[in-house]
Amino acid sequence: MIVHLLPILMFVVLMLLVFTSYPIGFVLGGVSVVFGVIGWMSGVFSLIEFYNFAPRVWFIADNFQIIAVPLFVFMGVILERSEIAKELLEALQLILRRVPGGMAMSVTVMATIFAAITGIIGAAVVVMTLIALPPMLKAGYKPTLALGTIAASSTLGILIPPSILLVFLSQLLPMSVGSLFAASLYPGLLLSLLYLAYIGIFTLLVPSAAPKLVTTEDPLSGREIIQILVRGILPPVALIAMVMGSILTGFVTITESAAVGAGGAMLLAVIRKKLNLQILRDCLQRSTMMIGMIFFLYIGATCFSYVFRVLGGDEVILTFINESGLSSWGVLIVAIMMIFVMGFFFDVLEILLIVVPVFAPLITGS
Repeated sequence: MIVHLLPILMFVVLMLLVFTSYPIGFVLGGVSVVFGVIGWMSGVFSLIEFYNFAPRVWFIADNFQIIAVPLFVFMGVILERSEIAKELLEALQLILRRVPGGMAMSVTVMATIFAAITGIIGAAVVVMTLIALPPMLKAGYKPTLALGTIAASSTLGILIPPSILLVFLSQLLPMSVGSLFAASLYPGLLLSLLYLAYIGIFTLLVPSAAPKLVTTEDPLSGREIIQILVRGILPPVALIAMVMGSILTGFVTITESAAVGAGGAMLLAVIRKKLNLQILRDCLQRSTMMIGMIFFLYIGATCFSYVFRVLGGDEVILTFINESGLSSWGVLIVAIMMIFVMGFFFDVLEILLIVVPVFAPLITGS
């Protein structure tokens, strides 16, 4: 009886160890090894199974599409370090300064564009907090509105391509990266528009939450607006359009597109005189740290899902579904609820790598 509970105990132990603040990639790998040994002692797991970790990890390193991940990370770090993101936000705030809730709206638009640049939620949250939160609080915005706007809009990096989550998801599902990018683009943009609509309605109903900016400057002329668009907004938007357009049209592969994006980001930084050897060295170091964290997490989650399934985790979930009489939509709802609860404890990439390998075959029927 205890043997059948090993998958459940494995998941419970993982949830408890999250609170130790130990790197989650090592936690996933450690729990996999420990429960693999427990399974071997219980007669349901063979030590030879540990050798199956190697080809799965090598598949990650040998996968041409996965090379796009470090390239997209490097592109985002270059654009953030060269202050292109800051200039973009300042340009948007200047254009929307007379609109109620204009600063919050500019943050949302900026987060939408920056999400498409980096594809990383953590990077978007850090950058948006550093460059957007102080001006919003100084302008008299309620902390709840300011923090809520940054927290909500920064999560658009999950949906809006080139999201690295979608790159990893394409490795877990029988779908191409281009198809996932095309499917997620419109929901991401729709969510951004809903955020803008909410901010507009909320600031009209509660004007004190977003005081109008006191300015003695004249409204911007058409020429000034064009200059702001050309200098602050057009370059990053053009880079995104070039990267996304080449992927969605099938003109190049995602890896080639990521290389073009990284090169384009460096070119923008050079044109703005924001790139030198010191900045380049710093960008390479930060990118390496972020990429290392991501891939350690991917390796740990791969080992965890493998041991979980060998110990009979699939059978436990399948038995629960069969006895409850859930359809594919019911399984999907259960998975969404599980993801919602796990979101309190795990990063979205960790959730993706743990939940998708278990639930995807049950939902698709494969």
